[in-house]
Amino acid sequence: MPDAEPPALRDILVRMVGSSEAEALLTTVELPPAVRTSAVACRAVLAAALALILFRGLLERVPQGRDYVDDQRKVGRRIVFDHGALRTVACPCGALPAGRAAFARLLEPLGYRRTVVYPLERISMSGHVYTQMDFPEDLPQYFVSELHPERFSPDFRAAVSRVVGGSRDPLHSQAAGHLVELAWSGHLPHREAASLVEDLGACFERQHDVPREGDYELLLAESAEMAWIATEGNAFNHATDRVPDLGRLAEEQRRRGRTVKERIEVSASGRIRQTALRAAPVKRAFRRPDGSTVMRTVPGSFFEFISRTAYFDAADGRTKLDLGFDSANAQGIFRMTSTAGKE
Repeated sequence: MPDAEPPALRDILVRMVGSSEAEALLTTVELPPAVRTSAVACRAVLAAALALILFRGLLERVPQGRDYVDDQRKVGRRIVFDHGALRTVACPCGALPAGRAAFARLLEPLGYRRTVVYPLERISMSGHVYTQMDFPEDLPQYFVSELHPERFSPDFRAAVSRVVGGSRDPLHSQAAGHLVELAWSGHLPHREAASLVEDLGACFERQHDVPREGDYELLLAESAEMAWIATEGNAFNHATDRVPDLGRLAEEQRRRGRTVKERIEVSASGRIRQTALRAAPVKRAFRRPDGSTVMRTVPGSFFEFISRTAYFDAADGRTKLDLGFDSANAQGIFRMTSTAGKE
């Protein structure tokens, strides 16, 4: 009699990062038992695997976030991965689909659906929320923002085109085929699942060439968010831990000497509260007119915290966790990647 297949999530992670790293991820982030134990690499398992791989990558780039997660490990608490965020540009991007379309094609076969759109008028963006429909409260949502260049000056729009107009599409034909199979059948063999998650992870990177320094200055003068995209591309902008007491957590982070946001953002409903650690500084290359490159320190990614309150949904007749966001909150959190460091 053949041996039963191992839990698919662990097997996928072991194939990707090795057994010790896989175990560290599985003991760091809270996940639904059904996802942890499933022997089938179904869409929810792949969604969890991708989230863990992106979470791992973000901690490698954000030292304060890594230190915070280490603190939680020491006290035996698992991170409740509430959502991750990334930034896109709603304009022609070379071979890469424009704006959120580049990620909708990845997330939808994993069981995600766009549930809400938030106007971010102050920063000329819009926020598109993707929720995993099998485990909406337990697997992280994605907050995919789109910047709208048409709302800026002609010089700005021209600089945007020079920066992202030649973007590459990292999704090769084999990965696209696996996504089609997953969307059709709802699952994949473990080996193909691991291969697909690795391919999807590569999509959360910068897909355009090193930007010109002059273009970066043009973008920065009108939009800190587009300047961030110029250097970081579609990298995970932040990952978020869902916590029960945001005020106490913020004070604890300050006592530990971490650069936590001064103000807690509170939604109009009062049910959603958010704060964050300031973006990690990173060194990035820029091209100069003479063909040489120069390194500059710019804002990278960051780590966020959120608390959510349950509410009674009269339409459903039951109590639900408020999975929404808030335009004002989001725009306040976006300031964590401002070069000026202002809230």
